[in-house]
Amino acid sequence: MQGSPAPNEHETVGAYALGILDDAEATAFEAHLATCEWCAQQLDELAGMEPMMAALADLPGTGTPAIAESLIAKPGPRLSERLVDEVAERRASKRRRNFYLVGTAAALIIGGPFAAVATTGGGGDDDGGGRKTEASQQAASPAESAFAAMPDRVTATDPATQVSATVALEKKAWGTETVLELKNLKGPQKCSLIAVGKNGERETLTSWTVPDWGYGIPGATTEKGKKPLYVHGGAAFEPNQISHFEVMTFDGKRLVEVDA
Repeated sequence: MQGSPAPNEHETVGAYALGILDDAEATAFEAHLATCEWCAQQLDELAGMEPMMAALADLPGTGTPAIAESLIAKPGPRLSERLVDEVAERRASKRRRNFYLVGTAAALIIGGPFAAVATTGGGGDDDGGGRKTEASQQAASPAESAFAAMPDRVTATDPATQVSATVALEKKAWGTETVLELKNLKGPQKCSLIAVGKNGERETLTSWTVPDWGYGIPGATTEKGKKPLYVHGGAAFEPNQISHFEVMTFDGKRLVEVDA
């Protein structure tokens, strides 16, 4: 890592959440975090990753076969090895400050006085004076905001399951960032997004649990059941190396396939 150019401040949030920054880097990022709402939201999403990556990094030897085999949804081997190696190298050279500071910083900033007004149609949430009511002042999730900002998208609806999926993707230095939008997804069940390379290799980008009410269900009786699901993911593949995406259940059923 020595000699590499300094990362963009916004790109440092992942390294901060994983606990692999040194003291000077962490202090500089915390100063940035105090004034950046976007990074605070990203940090809140990533806060659960550090214990998992730390456990992988503390395994004896190299590689992660023991833990990897115990996980139902596994990241692609290239992405997993790179993340684990980086965490292990940094943690071996210097133990960073306690990770609870991350949660404290995120809580202080995310709890601050800001809210994003949802840009949905209709005037039913207007109080008559041109102001939005509290019910309409819902902040979009980081995944939904990222989805809206990504112009490259592919979409498909499975004729059998009727599940509709749109994958927004963007090339990154490390591979491909993705945000998945799902509609007509019924619950309860557990699912994964898988990228299939043109070489036949498969990478699990992300996984999630679908609650009883589902997501993006037409005619749903609750607002949460009507809303689509947005899920962030990442692949070591570059975009032009991906053949297609699959949304799979944990028991092996394919819900929808989307050509890249």
